[in-house]
Amino acid sequence: MKKTSFLILLSLSVSFFCSGKKSAVDYVNPMIGTALKGEGGTSPFVGTPFAMTKFMPQTRENKMGTMAYVYDDKSIMGFLASHQPTVWMGDYGYVSLMPQIGEKIKVLPEDRQIIFDHKQEKATPYYYSVNLPSENKKNIKAEISAASRCALFRFTFPKSNNARLIIQGINLNPKLNDWCNDYGPRLQKIKGWIKIDPDKNEIVGYNPDRQAAQIGPELPNFKGYFIIRFNKKIQNFGTWSESEIFKGKTEQTGARMGAYVEFATANKEQVLAQISTSFISLEQARINMEKELPDWDFDRLCQMTKQAWNDKLSKIEVSGIEDNDKSIFYTALYHCYLFPREFSEYGKYYSAFDDKVHEGISYNDYSLWDTFRAFHPLMTLLEPELTGNWITGLLQMYKEGGWMPMWPNPSYTNIMIGTHADALIADAYMKGIRNYDTDLAYEAMRKNAMVPPDCDTQRRYGDRDRWTSFEARAGASFYHTIGYVPDDKTAESVSRTLEYAYDDWCIAQVAKEMGKMDDYKSLMQWSQNYKNIYNTEKGFMLPRKYNGEWIDLDDHNRHGFTEGSKWTYLFCVLQDIPGMIEMMGGKDAFVAKLDRNFNEDHYRHDNEPGHHYIYLYNYCGQPWKTQELIRKHTRINYRNTPDGVNGNDDCGQMSAWYIFSVMGFYPVTPGSNEFAIGAPQFPETRITLNVNGKNKTLTIKAENLSEKNKYIREIFIDNKQLNRPFINYFDLINAETIRFVMTDKPSNL
Repeated sequence: MKKTSFLILLSLSVSFFCSGKKSAVDYVNPMIGTALKGEGGTSPFVGTPFAMTKFMPQTRENKMGTMAYVYDDKSIMGFLASHQPTVWMGDYGYVSLMPQIGEKIKVLPEDRQIIFDHKQEKATPYYYSVNLPSENKKNIKAEISAASRCALFRFTFPKSNNARLIIQGINLNPKLNDWCNDYGPRLQKIKGWIKIDPDKNEIVGYNPDRQAAQIGPELPNFKGYFIIRFNKKIQNFGTWSESEIFKGKTEQTGARMGAYVEFATANKEQVLAQISTSFISLEQARINMEKELPDWDFDRLCQMTKQAWNDKLSKIEVSGIEDNDKSIFYTALYHCYLFPREFSEYGKYYSAFDDKVHEGISYNDYSLWDTFRAFHPLMTLLEPELTGNWITGLLQMYKEGGWMPMWPNPSYTNIMIGTHADALIADAYMKGIRNYDTDLAYEAMRKNAMVPPDCDTQRRYGDRDRWTSFEARAGASFYHTIGYVPDDKTAESVSRTLEYAYDDWCIAQVAKEMGKMDDYKSLMQWSQNYKNIYNTEKGFMLPRKYNGEWIDLDDHNRHGFTEGSKWTYLFCVLQDIPGMIEMMGGKDAFVAKLDRNFNEDHYRHDNEPGHHYIYLYNYCGQPWKTQELIRKHTRINYRNTPDGVNGNDDCGQMSAWYIFSVMGFYPVTPGSNEFAIGAPQFPETRITLNVNGKNKTLTIKAENLSEKNKYIREIFIDNKQLNRPFINYFDLINAETIRFVMTDKPSNL
C-alpha cells in the first residue's frame, strides 16, 4: 500500500472510531458458542477476515475434540497462534506465549496457568485483553491485536526483576487422548526447534506437528515457522524441555519444549511482542512481519483490523431490532468470515498436497460436508470473486494431490463423507461465477463421480481410520453397479448413497451446461440411487447388504449413518424433492412424516443433514409451517450467550443457516439457483451485492412484522407479486426490493 493511501485509510479509520457511532463489528460477541454446553466449537479469535493464523487465549491444551479456549475453564495457560478450524479438527504449526512473574520459572501448561475472571476479559474480532492476577496480588494485563499472519501482543507488567514470557514451540503431551492421536509414532518422528537470539531481541523456530497427522499423508517438509520479536532488551533467557529448564541455553529441539525470556520492568510497564507465522520459511515469516507489522503501534493495528471487519460485516445492515439481536446476527456473520483460511503468503504458498512451495494464492480448512449447504451459497451473494478463488484453491489441491479434498486440515484427512467440492463448484458455476479454470473444475468433479478410490472393494473406510490413501467416494464401485453403497462392504453406507446421489446431480448440471450430454445422462441416472435405500415397508432410508437384505434400526441407532439416525437422514434428498415426496406416498403422507419429525423431537438442528428440513413444507403446499418453525428455531438455537450456538458452528454453516433464515429465504438445493422462501425475522435488511462487477443494494422489508404477524400474506419483488414460495437467484440479485407483507393468519405464501 502506498504511504499516502495508508494515511488516508488510517485517517478515515480514526475518524470513524472517534465518531461514537456503533459499527457492525461492535455488535460481535466472540464468546457466543465457546461454552461446552451447546458444543458451539467457536473461539474468541483475533485477526483479519479469513486470517491465516488466528490468535487467541488458551484455557486448555487443544486436540482433535476440543478447542484451545473453552468458556467454562477457569484458567489461562497461554496465548496461542492457532490453526485449529473447529472442534473436530486438529491444530497444526502452532506456537504460544504466556506472561509470568516470580522467582520460579513455570513452563508446562498445567504449572504456568493463572486463574482469571471473565469480568476482567474483553473480546472483539480485532482486540482481546484480560487481567491475570499473579503473585502478591499483582496483575499482568495481556492484550492481542492481529492481522492475517502476524500479531502484536502487549503485556503490562508490575514492577519486577523477572517479568517473564514463556514460549511453547510445540506441545506433544502423551496424556492427551482422542480418537486420532497416536503419540508414540508422533513423539518419535516430530521434533520442533526453537532458538533465542538475545542480540536481535528475538526468538525463531518451527513446529512440524499436525494433530491430524495420523489420518492424513506424511509431509516431511511441513513446518509452522515463527518469529517472535520484543521491543525491550532481553535480560535473561533460556530453553526448556518437558519440565527441565536450561538457563542461558539459546537453542532447543524436542516434542514438548520451548524457551523463556526475562525483563526488568517498572510498574505498569508495557512489553510488546511481535509474532509472525509462515508455512514457507523463516525468511517468508520476516516478509510477512514487514508487511503486516511495520511498526510497534498497537492501537493502529487495532484500528486497521477493526476497519477490515467493518468492511465485511457492513455488507449486511439490519434495522428495527434490539441490540441483543444485532449481536446474534453480526456474530453469526463474523463466524462466516473466519474460514476457509488464507494459506498463501504474498504470492506464494506451501501445499500440503505435494509438500512443496508454489506461486499463487491458496486457501485451506474447507469444512465442505457442512458448508456446501448454506455457507458457500451465502458467499456467492456476498463474496462472488472470493468464491472463485476458493475454487481455484481446491483445484490446486487437485493438481498437486490428485483429488479435490473432502476436509483439508491442511492436507487430506478423509474426515466426513462425500465429495462436496462438487456442490460448491456447481452452485458457483450455475450462478455464473467462473473466475477459475472451468475445464479443470469439471475434470476434477468428473473424477470424483467416475473413479472409485484405491482398494475400494477391500476397505470399509470407517470414520477417522488411519490414513492409507484418499477415500474419495468410498463404496463407489458398488454404488455404480448395484445402485447403492452396501452396508456389509462400506461404512456409513446410507449416508454415502444419499450424498453421492446429490453430488452426481450437481455435476450433471454443469455437464449439461457444458454440452457433455453422455455424462449428464449417466449422472442423472445415478442421482436417483437414493430410491434404492428407501424401505417402503418401514418408511425410512435404511442400510442394505450387498445381497439386497435390509437392516432394520430403531430410532436412535446410528448404524449406516454419518452423525445421525434414520430420522436425521430421512428427508436428505436435496436434488429431487418432488420424487422423494412421491416415493414416500405423496404430499399428505410426506407432511405427516415431516410433522412427526418436528413434533416428536427427531429434528436435530445441531447437525447439518437436516438443515433444509424446515423448508420442505414449501414443496407440499403448507408454507405456513415453514414460517412457524423459522420463528421457533432462529430463537431457540441462537442466543447471545457463551452457549448460544446449538451444535458445532462448523466453520460458519450453522451461522449461515441463521443469516439466511432471518433474511427470509434459504438455498435448499445448492446448484439449482432456487431459494425457498422462509419468513423474515427483521423489519428491514439491506444487502450489498456485487453484480457484474458493480455494487448494488438489495433491500428486504417485512411490513407489519410483529410477534403476532409471523406469517407471509404477500411477497413482491420490485412491485411484482410472487405467486409461489420460491425465488430464483438471478431475480434476487437483480432486484432492488423484496417486500414481505406479514399477517397473523397462515396462508399459502
